Amino acid sequence: MKKSVLKAIVMAVVSLAGFTAASAMAQGKVEVQWLGQAAFKITTPGGKVIVTDPWLINNPITPAQYKDLDALGKIDVLLVTHGHGDHIADAPALARKHNIPVWLPGDLAQTLTTLGVLPAAQLPRFNKGGRVTPAPGIQVTAVRAEHSSVYVWTNPATTKPETHPGGEPIGYIIQLENGFKIWHMGDTGVFGDMKWIADYYKPDLVLAPIGGNFTMDPVDAAYAMRELIKPKFAVPMHYGTNPLAKGTADEFRKATEGASTRVFYMKPGEKIEF
Repeated sequence: MKKSVLKAIVMAVVSLAGFTAASAMAQGKVEVQWLGQAAFKITTPGGKVIVTDPWLINNPITPAQYKDLDALGKIDVLLVTHGHGDHIADAPALARKHNIPVWLPGDLAQTLTTLGVLPAAQLPRFNKGGRVTPAPGIQVTAVRAEHSSVYVWTNPATTKPETHPGGEPIGYIIQLENGFKIWHMGDTGVFGDMKWIADYYKPDLVLAPIGGNFTMDPVDAAYAMRELIKPKFAVPMHYGTNPLAKGTADEFRKATEGASTRVFYMKPGEKIEF
């Protein structure tokens, strides 16, 4: 057999294999697991693991097994929306454990670098409108969230807590290998540009806070889903952990009656597939 013919056959086989792998990935499932508050473990069609806002060890509704950080298994991408303790708490420990960066608001990254919480190499900086590729096939875009952000740090020299600037809070548009898009809203109140974000990025699934007091309550969140965002799917989050955040899943269910969005009500530790 001539070398040119053999080379053509090999290239065809490689191309077919690549096409088959790409097709399988495109048809793969997206697994979303809620771990309480704004903490999710997302397993992508390509097998990547994304963890968001990991407040686990001291989270009152996180299942006991996940208070052991090893229970998460491998992590490829670690995202934090802002500096409050119920979002960033276990992120530094996970970053050290897996030797991966923490993606978070740029000014918060600067604060953590200055304080020596993590090395600068594990605190890449980006901000609203920034788009990064933290793992092959995964795109993450920082978008607006209407909230606040500080970072409380215990000074080892004095053993006293100190409050430091946390930058501005953000949400994330997370695009997976098969094109499926998840909008993790972080902590936010309702704002008009939710409609622009939805129109421009077209998220399939929205993870929306409903607790109230610090974020949208069930009525506000339902309005956002029904009138501004209109996603295919939504999961309520950020409720049930704090007496001040009184919003409930039942209130959100009633407020979203008749909406086109399919809402999934998850218990901490539960998984769903898309």
